Amino acid sequence: VAPAMTAAQCAQALAHGQAVVQGLPGNVLLLGEMGIGNTSAASLLLARLAGLPIEDCTGSGTGLDAAAVLRKTAVLREVLALHAQATSPLDALATLGGFEIATLVGAVLQAAQERRVILVDGFITSAAVLVASRLQPHVLQRCVFAHRSGERGHQLMLAQMQAEPLLDLGLRLGEGSGAALAWPLLPSACA
Repeated sequence: VAPAMTAAQCAQALAHGQAVVQGLPGNVLLLGEMGIGNTSAASLLLARLAGLPIEDCTGSGTGLDAAAVLRKTAVLREVLALHAQATSPLDALATLGGFEIATLVGAVLQAAQERRVILVDGFITSAAVLVASRLQPHVLQRCVFAHRSGERGHQLMLAQMQAEPLLDLGLRLGEGSGAALAWPLLPSACA
C-alpha cells in the first residue's frame, strides 16, 4: 500500500552496503541473502525494470502451491499498478525492493568500483545486481553468476544481464549457498 522505503532510507541502505564492502579484506565478494517475502520484491523489480509480465517473473518462493502462486501474482500485479510511476532503477528499488536488496545493491556498486570479483548467488542477489547494472552497466564485468535458481523468474533475470551461471542444480535456498558451492571453481580455474 506504500513504497517499501523512502528515497532517504534507500540511500542509507545503499551507503550501508558500500560501507560493509569497504571494511572487508580481499578481492572477492560472495553474495547471499536472507529474507521473508523477498522473492516477491525480486519479481517486482524484474517485471518493472525488464518490462516483463509479472506472471512470468513470479514463482513459488519457499514452496507455495499453485493457488497461492496465483494469489501472489495477483497481489504483485496490484502493487505494480499502484506504483506505476516508479520506473527508474532507484525509484523502483525504493518503492518495490527491500532494505536487504538495497544494501546488496550498494555492496555490488562498491565491489565493482574496487574491481573485486562478485560471485552472485540466486534470484534475490541477482535482483540486486540487475538494479546495480541498470545504474552502472559496468558492474556486470565484475560478476560471476554462481547458479541458476529453481525460482521461475531467475532464468529471465539472467537473460536480462546476458549471464550464464556456473551451476544448474535447482537450488532455491539463497543465503549464499550457491555462491559457496561455486566458489571452489574460481580458484581452480585460476590455478
